[in-house]
Amino acid sequence: MPFAPSIAILSLVQASLIALPSGTMPAVASRLASRWWALVLPGSILGVIAGIAIDPGLADALTYLALVAVPLLAALALSTAVRGARPVFAGVTVPLFVIACGPLGSLAAQAAALALSGLACVALGSLLASIVSARWLKLAIYAMAIVDTCFVAADLLQNPNDVLNAAAPAAGLPQLQFAQFGSAVIGFGDLFIAAVLGALLVNSRPKQLRAAGIAALLALAFDLLFLFVAELPATVPVALALAVLELGERRTAADTAGARSATSPLRDPSSRAAPARDPRGAAA
Repeated sequence: MPFAPSIAILSLVQASLIALPSGTMPAVASRLASRWWALVLPGSILGVIAGIAIDPGLADALTYLALVAVPLLAALALSTAVRGARPVFAGVTVPLFVIACGPLGSLAAQAAALALSGLACVALGSLLASIVSARWLKLAIYAMAIVDTCFVAADLLQNPNDVLNAAAPAAGLPQLQFAQFGSAVIGFGDLFIAAVLGALLVNSRPKQLRAAGIAALLALAFDLLFLFVAELPATVPVALALAVLELGERRTAADTAGARSATSPLRDPSSRAAPARDPRGAAA
């Protein structure tokens, strides 16, 4: 498949992950609540890139970790984390994994692997949102996009990404440490940040859908830059979608406050209240 439709599909899948989380996660997760978990977002880029730069063998470990963890997390998402989840749906991961093990480079295998990775990110994003406050999670989304942009601008991401993407498990098993469709590739972290934003907005379905639509439009527009460059930080459209949403909410709140102020009754400064009668003022 040509690059243009391939990257467009990946961008739309990324944006769709914002609309998937339902917010239902095991209660045990709340016991781990701490703002420090927000560092997982920017740290996932820093840790992987720095780790592979120091020891390229880390890429092989990550591909096997993804091979085991992604299907399990996808099953968790289908049973608890996505909208309409049911425990019985967890079994869908089995045929998805079998299809993902199909011929290398086939669209069916790539689509199945992409579905598994996306669902796994929904589970991870929902877990993270259940133990980190919204304020810190928003800051973490912005921080991840900034770190990603800095690495791409400094050309520090290409080589570690190539090493990670080249790592493959034995016996033709699928590479689940990144997502590929057609001739385009997107990082696992790019899907993860979208799922985190969706989990952050889980209490408002309209906000989720609005954010997903904004992210889709921004991502497709962002993809046009591939006409000039070979690599882009795909976390940026998601962070921008959050920024647009927050700016819109602040403007709405300001307009509402202004409307209330304009319609509130004002006291006429020329009016005078009748003096209070002194109970002792009776005639002697």
